[in-house]
Amino acid sequence: MSEEHPVAYEVVGPVAYVSLDRPEYSNSQNSVMTYALDAAFTRATEDDAVKVIVLRGNGKHFTGGHDIGTPGRDHHVSYENKAAIWWDHTSREGGDQRFAREMEVYLGMCRRWREIPKPMIAQVHGACIAGGLMLAWICDLIVASDDAFFSDPVLRMGMPGVEYFAHPWMLGPRLAKEILFTGDRFTAQRAYEVGMVNRVVPREELAGAVDEMAGKIAQMPQFGLALTKRVVNLCENQMGLQDGIDAAFGYHHFAHSYNAETRAGDPLGGMDAKAMAAANREKDN
Repeated sequence: MSEEHPVAYEVVGPVAYVSLDRPEYSNSQNSVMTYALDAAFTRATEDDAVKVIVLRGNGKHFTGGHDIGTPGRDHHVSYENKAAIWWDHTSREGGDQRFAREMEVYLGMCRRWREIPKPMIAQVHGACIAGGLMLAWICDLIVASDDAFFSDPVLRMGMPGVEYFAHPWMLGPRLAKEILFTGDRFTAQRAYEVGMVNRVVPREELAGAVDEMAGKIAQMPQFGLALTKRVVNLCENQMGLQDGIDAAFGYHHFAHSYNAETRAGDPLGGMDAKAMAAANREKDN
C-alpha cells in the first residue's frame, strides 16, 4: 500500500477482488482512493472473464468512511471528472466548490458504481461508517462478519446523513430515523434482521462465505445477471430511491452552507476527524 495506490486488485478465477488498502487510516476514503476504485471497477467490468466483483477492506476495518482529517486528505486536488458532467471544483469557492466536488466524488461515483452490470458483493468486517455505508449499499449483496458494525453519525455535523442518502430504502424509515437521530452503531445481526445484509457469519468464515456465494453467482449466464440487476435497480428507482437521494443531497449542502456561515467558515460544523472520533467514543461509552 501507498498513498498513491490505496486500492488492491486481484482476479481469482471468475471473481475480481477489489480491496480498500489504507489500513493505517481505517481505509478512509480520499479522492485518490475514489478514482482508484473507479479504475478497478472499470477494469473488472471490461474483463470478460470476470463474472463477480467483491469489494472488501484490508486491515482491521472495512472502512471508517470519508477522509476528513488524515495526512492524505486531498479535497483540494483536481481530478478528471468521470461521474458527473460538471466543472472542476478546485477553481470554485464556497458552496459551489463543495457541491461540485461531492457531486462527482461522492454521489456521482456511487450512482456510477451502482450501475455496474456485474454482480457486486460487499465483504464487510469491523467498522462500516458513514461513507462506508455508501460503498456497501451500491453493492448488490452484503455479507458481514459477526464483528461488523454500521453507523452514520453525520448528524453530529448538523447534516442529514451522508451524500448517497439511501437510508430509508436500505433500513426502512423508522430504523433510518433512529440511527440518524442518535448516531448509534447497529450490529451486523440487526442489519440482517431489517434486510440490509444478506448473511452474517463468524469473522473467520467471512472470506469463505463470500467466495462460496460468488462461485454460485458466477455459474449463471453473464448477460442474464446484468439484465436481472438492471431490472431490480429500476424497480428500486420506481420506489423513489433516485429522487429521494437528489432531494437529500440538496439539504446536505444547505447544511454545509449553514455550518460555513455560522461556524467561521467551517462546513463540517466543528466536527473534524478527532472531534468526530471523540464524540463517537463518548457515545459508545
